Amino acid sequence: MNTKEYPNMRLFCGSAHPELGKEIADYLGIKLGQMTIKKFSCGETYVRIEESIRGEEIYIVQSISENANDDYMELFIIMDALKRASASAIHVIMPHFGYARQDKKSAPREPITSRLMADLLSAVGFDRLVTMDLHTDQIQGFFNQPVDHLTALPLFADYFKKKNLTDLVVVSPDTGSAKFAKRLADRLGAELAIMHKTRPHHNVAEITNVVGNVKGKTVLILDDMIDTGGSVCSGISALKAHGCNDDVYLAATHAVFSGPAVDRLSKAGFKEVIVTNTIPLTGKSFDSLRIISTATMLGEAIKRNYEKESISSLFD
Repeated sequence: MNTKEYPNMRLFCGSAHPELGKEIADYLGIKLGQMTIKKFSCGETYVRIEESIRGEEIYIVQSISENANDDYMELFIIMDALKRASASAIHVIMPHFGYARQDKKSAPREPITSRLMADLLSAVGFDRLVTMDLHTDQIQGFFNQPVDHLTALPLFADYFKKKNLTDLVVVSPDTGSAKFAKRLADRLGAELAIMHKTRPHHNVAEITNVVGNVKGKTVLILDDMIDTGGSVCSGISALKAHGCNDDVYLAATHAVFSGPAVDRLSKAGFKEVIVTNTIPLTGKSFDSLRIISTATMLGEAIKRNYEKESISSLFD
């Protein structure tokens, strides 16, 4: 639906996370575009754009949830429908980029699936990708189109500043996330510690060492995502063995929460587990869970893209 403020813009939302799409639309003060999405009895996806979008600038919200394959396929079909309906530009808003962890070959004869997803999106055709806290920054280089790489760090920083925690140490669960954790530590004026993690098998993690002083400290474990929860739950045991305070916080952008994650996290003894809503968490809750909305940040990124303003100044 057009408004005086956004005369040639339309916002659509796939079925992966309609609640987030509605929140973004409310922030922008517009209504979501009308679109029919359904499945035939054989399982194939059908999409129809229910209004004229000829010459319009389109933003399509589709995060990748636990149903990654269906979510991607639905997005491809939506993008094709938008192109064939003569949209002037298609901007993909994908808060969680699925398959991001398969960004390199770790063993012979493995695929690089995040590059494959980038190639498939590019083959369908789009003009810009807006995403949040990619598993590795290098994924941006898999695309020839512009990528606006947002981060939830300001949301976490605002949340923890209000708590006025003393003797805080931000802990990275592995060396790969150390840069991410250091950026939050700097925002909070906290120290940094790093855990050394090994993965003997898929979805199995072992913490073998902690680098940094956590004795007598309040610790905040930070990661870009929580999948099964194995890494962070073994991490809390390692940190307590090194003498940290009883209050241990956990924060992550993407709450994948697959398999035993909810049960593990609810029993691990975290003071709070803080995540964002980049992935829907329907039916996945426990007492210490806190959810921060990304709708304002994503809505502001859409607004600034449309008005050709700076995105990076969002994080100053």
